[in-house]
Amino acid sequence: MKAFCFDRFGPADQVLAGRDVDTPTPAAGEVLVRLYSSAVNPSDVKKRAGAFPDLVNDGFIIPHSDGAGEIVALGSGIASHRMGERVFVYQAQHNRAFGTAAEFVCLPSERAPVLPASVSYNVGACIGIPILTAHRCVSADGPVNGQWLLVTGGAGRVGFYAIQWAQHFGANIVATASNDTDATLCREAGAIAVVNHRDPDWATQLLEHTGGSKIDRVIDAEFGANLPDMLTCIRVGGTIVSYGSSQVPEPTLPFRTMMFMDLTLRLVIVYDMPEDAKERAIADTQALLRRDGLQHRVAAVLPFKDLPKAHEIIEQGAAKGCVVIDITSND
Repeated sequence: MKAFCFDRFGPADQVLAGRDVDTPTPAAGEVLVRLYSSAVNPSDVKKRAGAFPDLVNDGFIIPHSDGAGEIVALGSGIASHRMGERVFVYQAQHNRAFGTAAEFVCLPSERAPVLPASVSYNVGACIGIPILTAHRCVSADGPVNGQWLLVTGGAGRVGFYAIQWAQHFGANIVATASNDTDATLCREAGAIAVVNHRDPDWATQLLEHTGGSKIDRVIDAEFGANLPDMLTCIRVGGTIVSYGSSQVPEPTLPFRTMMFMDLTLRLVIVYDMPEDAKERAIADTQALLRRDGLQHRVAAVLPFKDLPKAHEIIEQGAAKGCVVIDITSND
């Protein structure tokens, strides 16, 4: 099969190379998926750049966690009805060497849930990390029905889905965005109001839109950078759920302030979500997909040969939506 691989760390155009490798055979409990699409997430870019120094110690890596395709072979113990199913793939390269930047991938059956027939493979490739992370962020700490919920970076890969999950679960949603185009997208996804997080007083502006009511739950993309403003607008007893802190990787916590506000802090990474949380997220996602109940923001679809360019797009930080590789296309 054709695959893109790396066996050393560095810039995408220098270390990612196309090669022919053996098509894998599914082990017990696994399925073999013929991939049609693969998505590039920030975690994939970080791994290729060297975030995990031991990653290539045992040989080359086929990157990417998320993708979509069709089951074409079954390992022992897998029900025969799974043959031929359209599926989306997640966590393909988590604790494994070979991910979805290839024509085929083997992985545990539960990591290849059914993709509803009405959903394209390109959209299917976007489901794994972004949608499951967003679902966990919104739902992990109890019902949000009737609560004020803030999504920072609401037009981003995770934030865009978090707004939609919050609306689905009945929250009153406000969001932040950095420009008018992204603000419009946040409103279309379900936000009542949007403020610009580049404004120094955005938290105060936000409270004007809530009529002075403070925020019950924050879904946050940049914990270290946003924490001072979040403390301005969150209520006593509120919850901050964060899935990233790239700008300030090792933030300092104002512990006394947060303690006297009786705050709950939850940090989310999709790979280590409890299995039952993943199952709920997948079931809810499939249900909404079947009735076309989710909007998707695909920033770019590139042919397989341009996979290194997809990494560069993510690395530059300009793409707010998902970047997808069409594995069937080399045009």
